[in-house]
Amino acid sequence: MNMNQLFMQSMAETRGLCHPDCVKASNEQEDYDASQHAAMVAVNLISSARVILNLDAVRTEYSAQYLVDNAGKEDDEGEMDQQSSQLTFENILQYMVENVWNKRADVQGEREQHLTVKDCLECAFKNGLPRREHWSHVGCTFKAPPFTCHIPRVPMKGEVIETKSVDEAMKLLMKQPVGARLHLFSPEIDRVGEGIYDGPSSNGSSYVGLRDVMIVAVDKSEEKFVVKVQICYKKKTSFVKVCMRRMFVQLDGDEESQVKEPTCLLVDFCIPRLYVN
Repeated sequence: MNMNQLFMQSMAETRGLCHPDCVKASNEQEDYDASQHAAMVAVNLISSARVILNLDAVRTEYSAQYLVDNAGKEDDEGEMDQQSSQLTFENILQYMVENVWNKRADVQGEREQHLTVKDCLECAFKNGLPRREHWSHVGCTFKAPPFTCHIPRVPMKGEVIETKSVDEAMKLLMKQPVGARLHLFSPEIDRVGEGIYDGPSSNGSSYVGLRDVMIVAVDKSEEKFVVKVQICYKKKTSFVKVCMRRMFVQLDGDEESQVKEPTCLLVDFCIPRLYVN
């Protein structure tokens, strides 16, 4: 068994495990950040589309953290020629000493600008995607070592289709799930349960912000125009019914949270249009 095979076997056997400092930091984080949410929606959109197009025989989970680590970054030219990127015992040992045994977590720092679903999809089309078990978990605080360039990536070819029109989004939904951003209000989103999320309901509502979600279906059992979305909120993934025709204007709060024109709860729709050949 060569070094690449040993490395991949080790990745599979340690799937979901990480340094105790990373686990502690993750447990203290109430929710994922905006870039992590965007990456998770992007890989869910890709997984769904690939099954629909028979590019994958069964639904396959791809790495969202790979997109967090790589989307929106400039190419590192000549990376494969760098000595540090070679998969050797010496380089693995050096990485362990510098980043694990000395507990150098949080070395990635904060991004100046959050990733969007479009950023993540374009990264996948450019670089391909590793399967989830072949990369670190979402929210990992440790920098990916240079020799991860040897991890196999599934080629992804396609383009991002965007629309702000609800009607156009519903046409896209007839073929595959659609990415979108949902205006979140509390306590309504916390209490929705099996009901319909209608946005702000009283003066006690507070604006949480926009959250990337995936629209999976139109709910025809309701009299209202309702869609079912998959959302990750406070690190819990669930399906929520959302009223598509509800309009609102948010005038209080700080400048970043103000919605000064009437808008729907779901906005900024997109899909990955994958190329079969």
